[in-house]
Amino acid sequence: MKPRLLIVYSTQTGRTRQLVDAAIEGASELADEVEIELRLALETGVDDLMACAGLLIGTPENFGYMSGAVKDFLDRTYYPCEGKRIGLPYALLVSAGNDGSGAVRAIERIATGYGWNAVAAPLVAIGEPTEAQLAQAREIGQLMAAGLSCGIF
Repeated sequence: MKPRLLIVYSTQTGRTRQLVDAAIEGASELADEVEIELRLALETGVDDLMACAGLLIGTPENFGYMSGAVKDFLDRTYYPCEGKRIGLPYALLVSAGNDGSGAVRAIERIATGYGWNAVAAPLVAIGEPTEAQLAQAREIGQLMAAGLSCGIF
């Protein structure tokens, strides 16, 4: 059975989806070795989180915070998964209108509560994602898939 990379995201302007699509493009290079599951945050639950071997979160920055949909996903899954996903490798993509620091800080704090391990620095794209930022998102997708494939996470 292939390890599953769960990609949970929300988007309003489509910018977060651009970052997520780039990450999927990178992860897809190892599609023979890793299953990639893309889910909207509001449609993702406990079973999805429990079944994944790695997690990539994509969120817009809303009012200096993560999106309500991503917060809802984290709220709905925290207690049922508490203590059960310790060490889960994760990475974060943020589409920001400001500096993204509030969204990053909030998700990192929650990830610490879950006991997850960040495997890449958060990618924060302010405004329309640049080609360099999309390339970085592809690299994060590649990193996640390669780490899961090789069992190093």
